[in-house]
Amino acid sequence: MGFAATVFLTFLGLLAITFFIGRVIPIDPVLAVVGDRASNAIYEATRIQMGLDQPLPIQFIQYVGKVLTGDFGMSVSTGRPVLTDIGRFFPATLEMATLGIIIGVVIGVPLGVIAASRQGSIVDQIIRVVGLLGYSMPAFWLGLVGLALFYARWRLVGGPGRLDIFYDGLVPPVTGLLLIDTLIAGDFTIFWNAVTHLILPASVLGFFSLAYIARMTRSFMLDQLSQEFVTTARVKGVPERIVIWRHAFNPIRVPLITVIGLSYAGLLEGSVMIETVFSWPGIGNYLTTALLNADMNAVLGSTLVIGAVFIFINKISDVLYRVLDPRAR
Repeated sequence: MGFAATVFLTFLGLLAITFFIGRVIPIDPVLAVVGDRASNAIYEATRIQMGLDQPLPIQFIQYVGKVLTGDFGMSVSTGRPVLTDIGRFFPATLEMATLGIIIGVVIGVPLGVIAASRQGSIVDQIIRVVGLLGYSMPAFWLGLVGLALFYARWRLVGGPGRLDIFYDGLVPPVTGLLLIDTLIAGDFTIFWNAVTHLILPASVLGFFSLAYIARMTRSFMLDQLSQEFVTTARVKGVPERIVIWRHAFNPIRVPLITVIGLSYAGLLEGSVMIETVFSWPGIGNYLTTALLNADMNAVLGSTLVIGAVFIFINKISDVLYRVLDPRAR
């Protein structure tokens, strides 16, 4: 089955799951629109207008038809089309998660290699503790501590939000990615302000990412370092640096791609707490607000988009895996 067909069928499955979950959870989408003081006649008329009087399979077919044409419905919370809202909020999440995964890879991979090459040493123990902290530490707590120290006390980074309030709206949105948009506008003052606001939440995300990546890298490396060809290279007098980075690290690049892809997708869909702590106007914050307001169109639309991105990144990882490892084709 081709790449496009696989993605489409997976997306269709995701569409069915999100739709039926949206219909069985105890939230009344009609009530969210008309309010709890509306008369029965208004309630019923709105229910019919929303197509909720139709049998469930018919509703699903109509929903699929709308989604495939880019119609996710209107958001009760914002009064705008859900697709427009997603286009406004998702780039903020994408920007933060992308910087987070870059931090995770740049620090996590070398840490994993160093830990494996010095197995059992104090350095290995420290790196394993760092990884354990990344798994066990609550994200919101680490975010609050970061804000208290680096923003409130030492003034090293920007505060909550993507910009200081007096810069809001000064840069015309082009891509939605603020760092790129400020560069396009040639405004380096606002660019730097955006960097100072982004660095702390991205670092918190990157910390959790690097913990996972370092742990997996260490595990892959230990497996490779126990192989006979590595022992043979050492017996032949090959320098340890070449043994580690050429003989042992090269084979693990392929499985690491899958690990990094999954970690990146996890950051995109799991940054809700970080966005809440840092008042970050991303898709996680939007989804949380929609849930609190029983805004089902926004909930389904954002869940679908997050799931679609997860599928896309996984498929891209699979393709890269097969390109780099012909045995997997």
